[in-house]
Parts: sequence; structure tokens; C-alpha cells
Amino acid sequence: MKPRLYLRVGDRVRHMRFYAWGDGVVVEESHSTLVGGFCLVRVLFDDGIERSFINDLDNECCCYYAGLRAT
Repeated sequence: MKPRLYLRVGDRVRHMRFYAWGDGVVVEESHSTLVGGFCLVRVLFDDGIERSFINDLDNECCCYYAGLRAT
């Protein structure tokens, strides 16, 4: 079963709880070739820090459910 991906490289995002981070852009997307493996995205925020998030909408810890929204 393929993961349902939320974000792609180049997408602009904003975190709904951590406004101090500023806006971000997805700079890397990676997915596991193993069944049940993680799909991750790396986001570079305006504060200069890259943060990683789970990018599978079928996972309860997906970045969408954690408050990351595409702008």
C-alpha cells in the first residue's frame, strides 16, 4: 500500500502553533521502500532551522495533524 503524501518539495508551509518559526519551504522529501516505513519531509523555516516531519496522511503523527499547513 502506497503512502498518502501531504507535502512535496517546494511547497510553502506554516506551523499553526509555532509562529516564531516563521514560514517554511519543503527542501527534501524521502520515503522508505519498506512496507510500513516512514515518509519524511525536511522543512527549512525562516528562523534558519531545518525540521523533519512525518509526511504520510495515514499516520496519526503526520505533520498535517501536528499543525503544519501548506500556504
